Amino acid sequence: MKSFLYLVSMGAAVFLVACATPHPPLPTVQAVDLDRYYGAWYEIARLPNRFQAMCVADTQATYRPDGQAVTVVNRCRTASGKIEQADGVAKVVPGSQGAKLRVSFFRPFYGDYWILDLDPDYRWVLVGEPGRKYAWILAREPKLDEATLEALLARAAALGFDRQAFIRTPQVSAGR
Repeated sequence: MKSFLYLVSMGAAVFLVACATPHPPLPTVQAVDLDRYYGAWYEIARLPNRFQAMCVADTQATYRPDGQAVTVVNRCRTASGKIEQADGVAKVVPGSQGAKLRVSFFRPFYGDYWILDLDPDYRWVLVGEPGRKYAWILAREPKLDEATLEALLARAAALGFDRQAFIRTPQVSAGR
């Protein structure tokens, strides 16, 4: 009986730890008009991550409609000058009005892509995920004015992202 109670209490402890979240809920924008969101975006800044470790400049993302899904094409320049490309697919999370997507570059594995702040004219966007491990600042143009970038970094920090960890992405070949 003592062993059984020990196992039950351990199971309950594991369950409680699994349910605990280290961050408060992450708010998104109210809604995203995907027709306006589609197209090319330049990466202005990001939190470092292993899947973009080889990217040193000219990082871009292009989103296109694909039936009920969204085609995602990410490109970047490596230190050797080579262009790397990753093709993926995104699905809108039901009930999110387009503000939450699930993106996959390695099916069947999907990751969260939540739109946290978005310019009313769709000129810039702050994207992240609930664990605050990944985040990007994207813009329609290769450069974003410093005041807007600082405001977006401040917004990211207010949402619990590590502002100091963001790295800026050079866009040296844009427009060529």
